[in-house]
Amino acid sequence: MTIVPARVTPRGSDDRRLPSPDGGERPVLEVKRVTKVYPGEPPVRALRDVSFSVARGELVGIVGPSGSGKTTLLQLMGTLDRPSAGSVRITGLDVARLPDRELAALRATKIGFVFQQFFLAEHQSALDNVADGLLYAGIPQVERRARALDALGLVGLEERPHARPNQLSGGQRQRVAIARALVGSPAIVFADEPTGNLDQATGRAILGLFEDLHVLGVTVVVITHDRDIAARLGRHIEMLDGQIVFDSAEPFGDSAVRTQGDVAQDEATRL
Repeated sequence: MTIVPARVTPRGSDDRRLPSPDGGERPVLEVKRVTKVYPGEPPVRALRDVSFSVARGELVGIVGPSGSGKTTLLQLMGTLDRPSAGSVRITGLDVARLPDRELAALRATKIGFVFQQFFLAEHQSALDNVADGLLYAGIPQVERRARALDALGLVGLEERPHARPNQLSGGQRQRVAIARALVGSPAIVFADEPTGNLDQATGRAILGLFEDLHVLGVTVVVITHDRDIAARLGRHIEMLDGQIVFDSAEPFGDSAVRTQGDVAQDEATRL
């Protein structure tokens, strides 16, 4: 049984649920039999029949080596690309069926992104960097800044709102980036190698922050190549050769999850 807590926003709790056709609660993210093929000679099959879902409030790590398909999967989950087959749904909306304008609106209002490189505007304060996360939401400037202050408080930077990125440490910069991802109260946050540019101690602190946000009900998916990081999260999914080879949420049963031994046996058979 999955316990789904209320989603906590910078200004309080939002306990709305996403309805599903069977009367239960719909997952925030649904990836169903997704395949992604890039044209070429021969075509490159980056993802092969990938299926899983993420419930509201989960903290999930997706791990795999270079070339495993995790970056392609991130692009599809983040609505930056569309699958060749199968479906990706965010809050029940099928990404492949949305026109570009509605897709952009979905990306702006339902998804938060955190990247390894931070991508902060160096000439702006931490407060303005976070407030800019609401630029396309039609929110007045005064409210944007107020919500940005709240978001900075969530990540422990309420005392540094006017500091510019070059006045902050790497860990503090990443906290600003996380606040920017949270300020719009998205349904889900995707973090791509969020500790990749940080030293080990600072990286552990950032993971601790994600764990604190998870306790508050924030839904987070972390993409990483580090198995130790993925193992620390509440649930971890392992990828290899464009497929899911392990999902800690489904260690048994008739799921599409396959062991690394299964994949190795397939490789040996092809050879």
